[in-house]
Amino acid sequence: MIVKIRKIVTVLEDVAFEMGQPVTPHARRAVAAAVIANPYAGRYSADLDQLVAIGEELGALLGEKCVAALGISPAEAQGYGKAALVGENGELEHAAALLHPKMGAPLRKAVEKGAALVPSNKKMGAPGQPLDVPLGHKDAAYVRSHFDGMEIRVADAPRANEILVAIAVTAGGRPLPRVGGLKHEDVIGEDGLR
Repeated sequence: MIVKIRKIVTVLEDVAFEMGQPVTPHARRAVAAAVIANPYAGRYSADLDQLVAIGEELGALLGEKCVAALGISPAEAQGYGKAALVGENGELEHAAALLHPKMGAPLRKAVEKGAALVPSNKKMGAPGQPLDVPLGHKDAAYVRSHFDGMEIRVADAPRANEILVAIAVTAGGRPLPRVGGLKHEDVIGEDGLR
């Protein structure tokens, strides 16, 4: 493993009631976030290959941690998303290098399939700043019930030379979805849209 991880934070959310109504089955989602050293902190580099490789490692590690936290099999995962918060001595492109070139394939393996694009968010920030991880259905982008987000914040991260990298996985959609659209049980999952 080439990534230098200071710590990993995993959060499980299990919503049983919303607006006084029971949520059946419960709306369940997990986020796993790694606080990592930024190998390019404080300097410009045209080549960001180290972060691309780190993104690949974290796609597997954090995806598997989310599935384990949910207590489900990879096939039971329904949604996913990814995000990164770069400390002040980095740049936004550092988040892009982590999230885009190679993180998706190992994350898809961790959740079995994943035909849809993985929603993502990237930003610069200071320790304790919230990071929103956007969520969507893993196999069909048109499943509106799975358009969602999950917030993570780590009190002491990211420090100036660090990056907070997060992956979220869901076992279903939002609590009490009722705005129409394609339903999970009707997903074909071949083109990433339907």
